[in-house]
Amino acid sequence: MDKSIQDALEDRVAAYYSDKIEKHGISPQGVDWNSSDSQENRFLQFLKLVDMNREFVINDLGCGYGALYQFLKERNFGPFKYVGYDLSEKMIQAARSMHSEDNCKFVLGGAPSEADYTVASGIFNVRLETPDEIWEKYIFSSLDSLNSASSKGFAFNMLTSYSDKEKMRDYLYYANPCFFFDWCKQKYSREVALLHDYGLYEFTILVRK
Repeated sequence: MDKSIQDALEDRVAAYYSDKIEKHGISPQGVDWNSSDSQENRFLQFLKLVDMNREFVINDLGCGYGALYQFLKERNFGPFKYVGYDLSEKMIQAARSMHSEDNCKFVLGGAPSEADYTVASGIFNVRLETPDEIWEKYIFSSLDSLNSASSKGFAFNMLTSYSDKEKMRDYLYYANPCFFFDWCKQKYSREVALLHDYGLYEFTILVRK
């Protein structure tokens, strides 16, 4: 994908999320989720990817204020190391203000370093005015980055095209889950799981190496 187009796209997304945390503070609404219950539900889907019996390193793309790190810490998952990435400087500032432990760090930007696992929550939802064909190129490029950065596997979620039509919004991207399952199966791994049964208008894909 052309870097200038990607940079402009990411700048718009960063501004959108910076506005959310300014309005709603450190809360699920501050990262554009409806509730803490739905936020934790998403985390539980992602963590089906992770072998909790061994020490692991996990990247979190679109980390917001570090809610996934807090979730892992409170439930005594580990030992683990966590690296959060976000396009919004305000999100990274909030995360750093909340978490200063030795096993976590927060990075401004969207290009992850190598880890055992990489997860991406909500980063493909808010396309704003970006046409579908450009947004999809961005998704494909991002999935390549997730794959390259992850030695054991990666996971991501997307709004589903099976959502109720009257509730769908023009500025959001709704994906065909079967298409992305097939894309990951053919391109990245034979071990791919599609989760579409956890009560939200979205799906999660787990790719195991």
